[in-house]
Amino acid sequence: MKLHEYQAKAILRQAGLPVPKGEVVFKGEEVAAGLAKLGMNSGVAKAQAYTGGRGKAGGIKLFKTAEEALALTKQLLGMTLVTKQTGPEGVKIEAVLLEEASDIKRELYVAVTLDRAKANIVFILSPEGGMDIEDVAEKTPEKILKLYPAWGRNIDASLAAQGAKFLGLEGEQAKAFADVLEKLYRIYQEKDCTLLEINPLVVNGAGALSLLDCKFNIDENAVYRQKDTGGDENAEKDPSEIEASKYGLSYIKLDGDIGCMVNGAGLAMATMDTIAYYGAQPANFLDVGGSASEEAVTKAFEIISSDKNVKAILVNIFGGIMPCDRIARGVVGAVKTTGLKVPLVVRLEGTNVKEGKEVIEQSGLNLISALDLDDGAKKAAQLVKTGAGKGAN
Repeated sequence: MKLHEYQAKAILRQAGLPVPKGEVVFKGEEVAAGLAKLGMNSGVAKAQAYTGGRGKAGGIKLFKTAEEALALTKQLLGMTLVTKQTGPEGVKIEAVLLEEASDIKRELYVAVTLDRAKANIVFILSPEGGMDIEDVAEKTPEKILKLYPAWGRNIDASLAAQGAKFLGLEGEQAKAFADVLEKLYRIYQEKDCTLLEINPLVVNGAGALSLLDCKFNIDENAVYRQKDTGGDENAEKDPSEIEASKYGLSYIKLDGDIGCMVNGAGLAMATMDTIAYYGAQPANFLDVGGSASEEAVTKAFEIISSDKNVKAILVNIFGGIMPCDRIARGVVGAVKTTGLKVPLVVRLEGTNVKEGKEVIEQSGLNLISALDLDDGAKKAAQLVKTGAGKGAN
């Protein structure tokens, strides 16, 4: 689940962290009241979107009068913001944050995330804030510092001091930075974050620290207890992923050309790996699970078939809790409803496999049978390579 900047800053502000004052608006008519509440007529209009690079894409604009604020807000609302992260399709802007302008002297980078290799929370710091941190890490890795706090305890003073020194902060600034680290660490844990990124953390003209922008991501497994944050659990998901979730399907769209329908996450990963082994790429991850209904299986097939990149489909089922005949009926029903536009390879094994194969054979459909996973992946890859699915969809 992801939070917009204004939602993230509300949490930071409540925790006592220094963030610029601001007011979010969703339509032009709200601008005057928002500025009056803030007591200002000049500042920054910031398009709210789950993407970085908003400034470069024209999503952040300075205004000097209330009239300019209104004009810019109307310009931003409803526009499609295209950034490196969104790709050419962009993202539609539905909210604008009106915020006081900051007198920026220096821009720093601070993030809290999880280092899975070390099974520990990690602070990532850089004196090169305001830039794509990936570029900084690649071109100047010496400008990246990672600090690992102890689990379940306050931030150690020596660790905070090390971070402050790396960023060139001394005296009161170093003390303020230690307070920022401590509060970010607490928020990260209390809000079940996967990423809490402050970019930039600025030193203003008065020498004080201010958290100018924030990326705030929450673990999807903890969404049920973080509803009050106002975040969007469907943020940046493909529409097909949202549709699949309604049927209890685990679906993630990928960039390949072989659609996959599998039961079990481990088998799904093995299927994807085997497809890659034979020189092709999976178009999706799809685990129908062990208790999906025929309706859900039908929907899964429809979702795969609707992907215009798919040139062949591989159904790989090892029946357990999910019997093979249920999968077979769902696939046959979906094909009869939507039509078979690309070659379909089916591998069935396990519970009710005999019944499942009978459903396939009696359907009259032109399906390609596979003996096992290796055989199925190989056949699907060959179909794509030879162009058997070319021009489909």
